[in-house]
Amino acid sequence: MGRIRTSLALLAAVAAVALAAGCGGDMASPAADDAGAAPAASTAATGPVLPGDRARGPSLLTSPITLIDGSALRPGALRGRVVLVVNTASRCGFTPQFEGLEALYDAKEAQGFSIVGFPSNDFRQELASGEEIKDFCELNYGVSFPMAAKGRVTGSDAQPLFARIAARPGPAGDEPGWNFTKYLLDREGRLVARFDSSVEPDDPALVAAVDRLLDEGEL
Repeated sequence: MGRIRTSLALLAAVAAVALAAGCGGDMASPAADDAGAAPAASTAATGPVLPGDRARGPSLLTSPITLIDGSALRPGALRGRVVLVVNTASRCGFTPQFEGLEALYDAKEAQGFSIVGFPSNDFRQELASGEEIKDFCELNYGVSFPMAAKGRVTGSDAQPLFARIAARPGPAGDEPGWNFTKYLLDREGRLVARFDSSVEPDDPALVAAVDRLLDEGEL
């Protein structure tokens, strides 16, 4: 009888543990101590929530962009294209992202995707002259997407496009907090998403957002 009682007690204990594991909620759910793990995977697969058409505001591509070679990139050249705007620097820990940006541009340019880089010394990590920056980007990373002339991207002297970005509401609006902040514009030139410096160009969420905007219309 003693052995039977002991066995029954052990079975009861196992059952209690199993019941707790099944109904404990916080202990078993991925949304408890490991909160965000499951949602993060979902976000990576589908990209960030993009604002609806009415919430995107006006086009930000309303004036020419002076390029690093002195020529002008006019708004019409970007009309109908999804555009990733990136403030860059040649001496930053995130500078190797140029390689990923070029790969993303190469993969999707024919679908109507463009990148425009904006070199800036606002964070004290850019080369002195436009010629040096141009040579650095082309020789080290094979950059072929347009690069703007070196200029400010923060403060009252920010280039017009970045001033318009900073004036838009969050979370997409606001000036860059560091080099390689990425702003995504739809085919109408409207701001829809922002990705911080640490987000790599091949990040699934960023790529998914680009693809969703590309799917909104064709050239």
